[in-house]
Amino acid sequence: MDSATKDRTLRTARTLPYSPQQIYGAFASRDLLASWWGPEGFTNTFEVFEFTPGGRWKFVMHGPDGNDYANESIFAALDTDARVVIRHVCPPHFTLTVELMPADSGTHLSWTQVFEDAQTAQAVKRRAGPANEQNIDRLTHVLGKATHSIQQKQSP
Repeated sequence: MDSATKDRTLRTARTLPYSPQQIYGAFASRDLLASWWGPEGFTNTFEVFEFTPGGRWKFVMHGPDGNDYANESIFAALDTDARVVIRHVCPPHFTLTVELMPADSGTHLSWTQVFEDAQTAQAVKRRAGPANEQNIDRLTHVLGKATHSIQQKQSP
């Protein structure tokens, strides 16, 4: 990361026990994504979901506090089973890059948010850092349930 973006960037990484295809599929599926996107306690209502490069993603996150949070993003780049780049086009403005690298025990996921300016990044860091971790926790949980469901259907 260069010094020009260091103060504007939040980053986390984790190795998940799922294939890049499974993780990418959890982004590509409207229903799966709606079930895990956001911090713990949030639910989502998707208004527009165009999972194609340049496609729009407009949705409302419903918080556990009873508030609704309108979001609008563009899928800036999609590399099947390898990378998802989402540009959040409403405040706070940022670009999220999720990279998937095969690993011995599954997939190494890196999650990098680059905000428009350092002031915004620092203002949301306390909330967004833990929220990003919760997001990945929820992704892991949803994939675990999906994998378990598939295994049950396949067993005699």
